[in-house]
Amino acid sequence: MKFDFQNIQFDYNSKVILTYLFICLGAWFLNKLTRGKSNKYLFENYRSSPLNPLTYIRLFTHCIGHKDLDHLISNFLYILLVGPMIEEKYGSTNLIIMFLITSFVIALFNIIFTNYSVLGASGNVYMLITLSSFTNISEGKIPLTVLLICIFYVMGEVKRSLLEHKSKVYHDGHLIGALCGIIFGIYFLYFNTFPFL
Repeated sequence: MKFDFQNIQFDYNSKVILTYLFICLGAWFLNKLTRGKSNKYLFENYRSSPLNPLTYIRLFTHCIGHKDLDHLISNFLYILLVGPMIEEKYGSTNLIIMFLITSFVIALFNIIFTNYSVLGASGNVYMLITLSSFTNISEGKIPLTVLLICIFYVMGEVKRSLLEHKSKVYHDGHLIGALCGIIFGIYFLYFNTFPFL
């Protein structure tokens, strides 16, 4: 059987996930052009004056910025792997809301309880990974492989969060993302969408 390379078409198969990737790539490129200033002012969450309007924007945009291309790629390897399945299962609008809620909760925790600055999509990565363990529950099956991945990821983050206080990786954000994924998973076992949709 011959494969016709001339008629290949690319399918924008996961609109939210792919758009998220391209927005993050744009933010990374902008950060390169501005020599780190765009991350500092737009894409990095940290404690700042409540009178500064950017403080409120960064509650949501910190999940777009990344410190470098390796950081972005390492996050999106997981997002591209797990995200399309989640988007297909729960819908694009619900996924956007889950990203926004997760980002907001991580940012709020960061501002209230730490002196760190945080940026990157890793909180959303952990949310997607833990949420993925709920995708087949409605058929009465929980994939053991996915469940084990979730357990290992969360256990690893708990250990690193307790032992690596001076690490530049924000392990608390990872754990909060994982917790959000679990909460969303339980919520969607009983409801099809968010109540305000």
